[in-house]
Amino acid sequence: MQTIGTPALWLVFTAVVIAALYVDMLIMRNNGDHRVSTREALWWITLWVVLALLFNLGLWWHLRDTLLEVQANEYAIKFLTGYLLEKALAVDNLFVFLMLFGYFAVPPERQQRVLIYGVIGAIALRAIMIFVGSALVARFHWILYFFGVFLLVTGVRMMWWGNKKPSLEGNRALLWLSGHLRLTSGFHGDRFVVLIDGVRHYTPLFLVMVMIAVTDVIFAVDSIPAIFAITIDPFIVLTSNVFAVLGLRPLFFLLGSMADRFHLLSYGLAFVLVFVGGKMLVAEYWTVPVGLALAIVGLAIGISMLLSVMRAPKDAAPR
Repeated sequence: MQTIGTPALWLVFTAVVIAALYVDMLIMRNNGDHRVSTREALWWITLWVVLALLFNLGLWWHLRDTLLEVQANEYAIKFLTGYLLEKALAVDNLFVFLMLFGYFAVPPERQQRVLIYGVIGAIALRAIMIFVGSALVARFHWILYFFGVFLLVTGVRMMWWGNKKPSLEGNRALLWLSGHLRLTSGFHGDRFVVLIDGVRHYTPLFLVMVMIAVTDVIFAVDSIPAIFAITIDPFIVLTSNVFAVLGLRPLFFLLGSMADRFHLLSYGLAFVLVFVGGKMLVAEYWTVPVGLALAIVGLAIGISMLLSVMRAPKDAAPR
């Protein structure tokens, strides 16, 4: 696999992610379990976005010295496009997380601890998927066309179903976990595992944490092929993905109270998937400039959110 990721770059990226997660968990532990306010969520979102942009700036600075400046610019735009694309597609994850917390009646003050461990698990699983996907693409280039068709079909289906609410009833992963784990009937503080009569039992918090990681991987089946339309360099794919996922926790608390406000967002995400799938299929005949792809993705998400605010849902109660 051809990649700009030297051992030194991989080491720096790993160190930055570990340090960021450590500081995040340390601050969370010092603050204790509490309901995350909108102001706190906005502060954390800003921090994670700034961290991603600083990493991209550092990467651009390094590549400018080792490659041509035009190549450094191209990789920096690819990182930013992949980051924005993953951030946008991850919004659907957040609405499912919201449904999980409601389904299991997780207290608001316990939610951020579950989310951060779920995100760590999701990062590990995504890394495996990205490396496997990169190896397959490098060996079998035609897989990109398969990804393109898959994204087209997924986008069209998302447009067709629109805002149909997902349901946990009959969820196979949830049914399997419930049938194979000894579960407690209620919560035990912030604990994931407890001993009852010397036998290990898992609390609903553990089940929600696992479901968050599993749900993220299921959604990554869409988002990871999408970013391969931007670049097949595993370093750019993984780093942009991880930085996007790192900010999911505060984004969840910000969007949680506005889930119904952006009711047209799914159509914007569907358009993005159709566009990216089409970009993959025509790549051999016409390469869509990365800057243009970034603009189209940003406009699709922005317009769908703006229209959601301007146009109330059909089933909204009159004021």
